[in-house]
Amino acid sequence: MKRLGLLLTMVAMLLVGLAGPESAGASVQTKFVKLDVLFIGAHPDDEAFTIPAFGQWNEYAGLETGVVTITRGEGGGNAVGPEEGPALGILREAEERRAVGKAAIENAFYLDAVDFYYTVSSPLTEQIWGAETSLEKIVRLVRETRPEVIVTMDPAPSPGNHGNHQYAARLAVEAYEAAADPTRFPKQLREPGVDTWNVKRLFRGGATGSGPSGPDCASTFVKSDPTDNVFGVWMGTTSAQNAGKTWWQILWEAAHEYLSQGFGSFPTPPNIPAIIPCNTFTQIASRVPFDPSSTATTGVFEGAAVPAPGGLPLGTELFLTSDRFDVAPGEAFHVTAHVSSSGPALPNAAVSLALPEGWTASGGGGLPPVTRNRTATTFTVTPAATAQPGRFRVSATLERGSEASGETNLAVRVIPAVQGLVQRLPQVAQFEEWARDVGVPQLGGLVKPVLPIGVAETRPVRVDLHNWSGTTHAGTVSLTLPAGFSASPATQLYSGLAAGADASVTFMVTNTNPGLPTSNQGGTDGDYDVQLITTSGAGSGAETFGLELVPATTIPQAAAPALDGVEGPGEYTGPALDLSRLWEGSPCDSPADCAGSAKLTWHGDDLYVLVHVTDDVLGTVVPPADCKRHWRTDSVEIALDPGGTSENTSTTFKTGIFPTTLDAAHGNPPCWERDADNHQGGPETAPGMQVASTVSSPYTGYTLEAKIALGDLPMAVDPQRLGLNIFIYDSDTQDLTGQTRLGWSTYGGVQGDPFRWGHASLPGYTPPAGRPTTPADPIIPLTAALSVDSPQSILQSTQDNVPLAGGPPAADTIRITSGPTLGVAGVTLELKATGPGRVHVFAWTGTASVGDIVVDLRRGRTTVTVPVDAAGRLALAAGGVALVSFAADGGGSQSLRATLQ
Repeated sequence: MKRLGLLLTMVAMLLVGLAGPESAGASVQTKFVKLDVLFIGAHPDDEAFTIPAFGQWNEYAGLETGVVTITRGEGGGNAVGPEEGPALGILREAEERRAVGKAAIENAFYLDAVDFYYTVSSPLTEQIWGAETSLEKIVRLVRETRPEVIVTMDPAPSPGNHGNHQYAARLAVEAYEAAADPTRFPKQLREPGVDTWNVKRLFRGGATGSGPSGPDCASTFVKSDPTDNVFGVWMGTTSAQNAGKTWWQILWEAAHEYLSQGFGSFPTPPNIPAIIPCNTFTQIASRVPFDPSSTATTGVFEGAAVPAPGGLPLGTELFLTSDRFDVAPGEAFHVTAHVSSSGPALPNAAVSLALPEGWTASGGGGLPPVTRNRTATTFTVTPAATAQPGRFRVSATLERGSEASGETNLAVRVIPAVQGLVQRLPQVAQFEEWARDVGVPQLGGLVKPVLPIGVAETRPVRVDLHNWSGTTHAGTVSLTLPAGFSASPATQLYSGLAAGADASVTFMVTNTNPGLPTSNQGGTDGDYDVQLITTSGAGSGAETFGLELVPATTIPQAAAPALDGVEGPGEYTGPALDLSRLWEGSPCDSPADCAGSAKLTWHGDDLYVLVHVTDDVLGTVVPPADCKRHWRTDSVEIALDPGGTSENTSTTFKTGIFPTTLDAAHGNPPCWERDADNHQGGPETAPGMQVASTVSSPYTGYTLEAKIALGDLPMAVDPQRLGLNIFIYDSDTQDLTGQTRLGWSTYGGVQGDPFRWGHASLPGYTPPAGRPTTPADPIIPLTAALSVDSPQSILQSTQDNVPLAGGPPAADTIRITSGPTLGVAGVTLELKATGPGRVHVFAWTGTASVGDIVVDLRRGRTTVTVPVDAAGRLALAAGGVALVSFAADGGGSQSLRATLQ
C-alpha cells in the first residue's frame, strides 16, 4: 500500500563503430553533434518523467534530444550498495544513460558540479556551484550542440522545490540569452567550431493548472494563468520501435533503471489509457512564431524545428518585448515586435497586435523587407482605464501579404495605481529580483507569498507600497484575517505618496486561537489566507498571502536525564510533541504502523531529546559503516536553527539517528550522523552529542534519547526563538527505501525549510559568554565525480566531439603513437603529449571498465599499462577499446579511443 501511495504521489506531481589509433590520435575535432532539444537538469533522474516526450519527438519527428546534468547526484541515497561520493556519481551516471537510452538519447553531458546535499535554496546552490562558472559551461554546450529548444525545470522557490532544480533552471534561462550574445564569454568564440547560437524556444517542464488524464489531456488542460503557453504530449501513444509498447510503459521501464534512488521498487501502473497523463511544458521565452493553442506532439518545436502553422518558413524570427511588465490602467507603455528571416527575404511584411477588450494601440505596423538583419516596429499600448488587476496577453501576428502569417505573444500584468505587496521571504524576494533582472518577470508570480507565525505568537507583517501612476496618492492599507488571527492596527493610513515613490507600513499580527490546526493540517493546504487591500484615489488593489501556523513549545530546565533510551520518572516534564503528522510519502496504515512523540528538556549547556516511535516493521538495519543518509530506512531526524532566522540549512544543526545497527558484538547500538547542515559528518563534527536507544522485542517500535551540546551548533542559541523540528522516517522494506515521513512541523520539503520549523523557547537559558551570535561559515562536502574519470563520458566525447564537462578543448594535446595492445600484463599503449597533464586510461569492453590507471604526463612520450585480470582480458579479447582522457595542466580536456590490437 505504501509503495502504491508513493507511486500515485509521483504521478500526481508528473501531471501538474570504433576508430583505430590513427583517428584516435588526430587533432581535436570541431564538428560537434547537432541536437534539436537540450534538457537542463541538476541530477541524474531529473529528466525521468519527461522520457515519453523525448522518445516521441525522436520516433515520430526524428528530433534528437541531449541531456545536461549539472551534478552526478553524489548527495543522494544509495539503495543498491555502499558507494558514495564520486563512486556513487559514476554509478548514477550509468543509471541515467541506460534510462534515457530508452528514448534514443545518446548524448548526456555532465558539468561536474557537486551534489552537496538536499536544499531548497537556490542562493546556496549558486554559492556552491558558482554562477559564472556554471553558466559559462552551459553556454558553451549550447553553442556547441546548437539546440532549437531548451527544456528545463521549475526555477521558482515553490514549496519543496529542490534548490538545485531551481538553480539549474535559472542557468538555463540565462543561457538562452547569453548563448546568443557575443559579449558573453567571448573567449569561447575563439575556440574551433564555436559560435553564438540563438535557441528558438525555452520551456520549463510542468504546468500550473489541472485537467483529466487520457488521450485528450493536451487539449483539456485548464491553465491556472490564461496567459501561459502550455503544450502537452500524451504518454499513452504506442511506440512501433519498442514492440508496440506505449510510452507510458517505456517510462516505467526507464524509471526502474534508477536503482540507487529506489525507483526499481516502484510498481508499474496499469497501461489503461484513461489514467495515462501528459507531459506538459510551459513556455518561458520564444524567438519564433508558434501556435499557442497547438495540441500537436511536436507543438513545442513549431517555428523552431518544424514549421509553425500559417506558412512562414523555418528561420523566421518573431517575438515581442515590452518596456515594462507591470502596467497601470490608462497608462501607456510600449511593445516592440522583433522580426528577421534567416531564409528567404519576406517582402510586404507587417505586424498587428491583438489586445484585451478596451485596450488600444497606436504606431507600429509595416516593416521593410525582412532579412537576416533583425528589424523592429514599436507600438504604444494603453490598457483600458477600467482594466482590472491581473495578467493579460498581448498577441502579435506577422503577415507576409496574404500568403503567410505567424503568431506570438507576451504577458503583462495590470496593477492598481498604488500597489501593496506583503513582504517576501528572502528566497522569494531574491527570485523575483532575479526574474526582473534577466528579463522574465512573468515568472515572478509563480510563488504564493507566505509568512510563518508560531502558535499564540505575534509577528510583524510589513507591506511595501509603490505608486505606479503619474500622480501623488493617499489611501489605506488593511488586512482581512481569517478567524483566530488579529492585526494591530486594523488599518494603516498613508499619504503624500508621489509618482514612482515607495513606502511601507507594518502590522503586528497575532495568533489569537492557539487551538487552530498547525502546519499542513491548517487552513487550506497549510495556509491561513489573508487578504491585503490597498486603496488610493484611483481605486483599490488586493493581494492574497498565507500565514503558515507552525507549532510552538517551551523546553523546561531539569536535572540531566540518564542517557539510556528510557524515559525515567520526572526526567522530561515538558509537553509531548506530536510527531505523527504526515509531510511526505504514503500515509501510515494505522497508528501501529507508524506514529511518534517527543519530549525535550535542557540542562547546563545541553539539550536532551526523547523520541518514542511506534512501528510495526523494522526497515533495513545498516552496519555502522553505513551510518549515513538516514532517510533510507527507519530513523529520526532532529533539526535545530539556533537563531530561528536561517534562510537554509547551511546555518543549522541537523542530525539523523538510526535506532539500531548491525553490530552484534556491541549490542546493536544506535548510530548518528550530521546531514545537510552547517558541518556534515558525525561524532567528529559534534563531539558533545551522545545517543542511546531501546528497541522493543517483539518489535513494536523504539525509543531514542539524544544529548546535543548546544556548543556544537553553528552559533549561540537564542533562547526566545530556537527553530526546532523532529522527523520520523518509516520504512517497511528491506531495500533501503523509505515510504513515510512524519514530523512535528510538517510541510512538503520541510526538512530544507527552516522558516517552516516549529518554535521553541528555553526559559532561563543563557549562552556562555563569547559564543558567536552569527553562524559559522558552512563546511560542505565538495568532492564530485569528474567526467575525465568516467569512461562513459569519455566514450561519448570521442563520438560527439564535445569536450568534457562543458569545458574547452585541451590547451595541449596527446596522441596514441603505439598500441593499444592486449597482453598478459593488461592493456599497453604509448602516448605523446605536447604538454603536461593528467591522463586516465580505461580498458573498456563495450559495456564496462575492467581496469584503469591514472598517470601524470610530461611533454613527450610515455608508455602506459592498464592492469587487467584474467577475466577482464577474456572480455576484452571479445572486443575492447582503450578510452583515454587528458586533463591538460594548461586547461581543458581531450578524449581518445582506440581499438585493442
